[in-house]
Amino acid sequence: MTAKLTDNGNGPHDVVAAIAPPPVKRLRASGPILFLAVLFVIGAFLSWYFTWFGRELSDSDIATYLVDEKRPRHVQHALLQVQQRIERGDASAAQWYPQVLRLAGSSEREFRLTAAWLMGFDNKSQEFHQSLLQLVRDPEPIVRRNAALALVRFNDNGGRAELRAVLEPYPLLAPVEGVVGSTLSEGAQVARGTLLVRINQPENSVLEVRSPLPGSLAKIIAPRDTKVAQGATLLTINSDEDSIWEALRALSLIGEAEDLPAVDAFAQGSDSTPARIKQQAALTASAIRSRAKSNK
Repeated sequence: MTAKLTDNGNGPHDVVAAIAPPPVKRLRASGPILFLAVLFVIGAFLSWYFTWFGRELSDSDIATYLVDEKRPRHVQHALLQVQQRIERGDASAAQWYPQVLRLAGSSEREFRLTAAWLMGFDNKSQEFHQSLLQLVRDPEPIVRRNAALALVRFNDNGGRAELRAVLEPYPLLAPVEGVVGSTLSEGAQVARGTLLVRINQPENSVLEVRSPLPGSLAKIIAPRDTKVAQGATLLTINSDEDSIWEALRALSLIGEAEDLPAVDAFAQGSDSTPARIKQQAALTASAIRSRAKSNK
């Protein structure tokens, strides 16, 4: 509704003053609040920057990070930088080979698997070759898989059995005797480290069993409330798509006739099998058959 101005002695400014809203009071941030906000932003940036694996490290940084085992991300960051230097053909990378070999024998799984992956980038190092032959027998399947893939770069088929195992369901064994307290459902997607099973033991103790591999649950062997013995199979895990694809690529180079049933199963596949897996499996099967024929 528009106000109507009448000749009642009120001037235009008086009318505007009567209908205009009161002025908004501007709040000014105090100095300490602004200072804390700036510190928060800077802290978040620095936290990201110093944990970002893409950040280039100096020689002294790499040397320091490789021995900083209390900060695993520092070690992994340094290993990545060494790998990148190897790829670039930078001879300076060799100065850190002793530290890489030491980490390959570490009790820390993450160090072993990263070192195994790195060592495949220098297939002229006999020390790396020998270390990989040990890692392909590692108790952790993820370490064995990295070592098996790296050995292919050395034209060594010492990891062939492990690569074929990638194409088959992985059996997860009970580390202790007890009663299965919980489990996921078949077909569930799991990451490495996902909690899969709780085993209830005497005196109300509970042991958590986590996935050693990424993938999906293939079959649950021991459902809830099942009493299991140590070493019994709890469930099986299908490998993730990337692992299957890498294993098929590697087997195209070193696979043998006895690997064909597992490879052909993926070549035929099902409606849910990704197209790139079927294609790579077909190429791998063809390469294996061709190699077997030429060796006769």
